[in-house]
Amino acid sequence: MLTPMAPNLNDILVVDVESTCWDSHPPTGQVSEIIEIGICVLNTREGRIYDKRSILVNPLQSRISDFCTELTTITPQMAATGLTLDEAFETLQTQYLSHSRLWCSWGDYDRIMFETEAKRKYLEYPFGKSHLNVKTLFGLMKGRSKGPGMAKALQQIGLELEGTHHRGHDDAHNIARILRHLLRNQ
Repeated sequence: MLTPMAPNLNDILVVDVESTCWDSHPPTGQVSEIIEIGICVLNTREGRIYDKRSILVNPLQSRISDFCTELTTITPQMAATGLTLDEAFETLQTQYLSHSRLWCSWGDYDRIMFETEAKRKYLEYPFGKSHLNVKTLFGLMKGRSKGPGMAKALQQIGLELEGTHHRGHDDAHNIARILRHLLRNQ
């Protein structure tokens, strides 16, 4: 019997997705889709954060609303230059070895979006089974029942938000900074 490989804990993938969104319900026929995968790697031995990247994804079943652009700064023109979701998943697997590394995000939204999108578009889920919810970890380590939003968590540990909030690559980098802080100050 084969046993699954343990995930690589030295280099944790830190991921944040941005998705199409609206100020109320989606218009008829549209669904929330991933439009950006922000990623970076946290080396747990050195505490180094590296390989920060934004992978733009061109949505197929929805349009980027004005509300979405205002929130994320991602325009329809930017997304139109992006990869297909299949190509983005392949990038995660080949360039980031996503099947064999522990990956994390702030909350469960990102994990659920990956699962939903993979299922809806008949794609292979790009990660292994090991996901770390940093928001939950933050709450546990601070003695609370749940963690705050990412920007608030940064404030609580004395760090400034770097970059543009609600841009995947900047949010992934900030999540990595929070996780590094939690690992160093346990």
